[in-house]
Amino acid sequence: MKLASSFILSEVKESLDKIDQTISEAVCNAIIQAKKIFVYGVGRSGLVGKAFSVRLVQMGLDVHFVGDTTTPIVEKDDLLLVISNTGETMSAAQTANIVGRIGATVITITSNQHSKLGRASNIIVEIQASRNEDRRRYAPLGTLFEAASFIYLDSLVPALMTKLEQTEATMRKRHAIWV
Repeated sequence: MKLASSFILSEVKESLDKIDQTISEAVCNAIIQAKKIFVYGVGRSGLVGKAFSVRLVQMGLDVHFVGDTTTPIVEKDDLLLVISNTGETMSAAQTANIVGRIGATVITITSNQHSKLGRASNIIVEIQASRNEDRRRYAPLGTLFEAASFIYLDSLVPALMTKLEQTEATMRKRHAIWV
């Protein structure tokens, strides 16, 4: 049986290479300017969002995952980052619409910029879906989108660290220690 990792890595690289770097700069600037940052995603997209949230917290930012019991209310100077492959997940689109009406910035990571979620967003990072026929065999469901989203968001961390004057040492001081 052929190992899928080479296929996945190749497809993810191809998707990420298509992202306009001015969009990434806009995402970084919006994150830095936000008073509070809210992250939302459902299922595996939510796990990607939670992983990115950890890095943002380690950089000293005020970050909340939508749906947690301690999540405060969104205000005008805040930012919502939503991750949704299709951009049609009802709860994601509704959350973006509510936050948009408040006047906060909405950033979406999606494979469909023309989706309901895309239409509710200020900034869209489109991670284009693979059209490769082998996708269903080697990377079922949202595997490629989720892997690409994880790598994309992690690739923003060095730029954010520089802009926020953070180092591994300063981030490590905010690293969770579970006893």
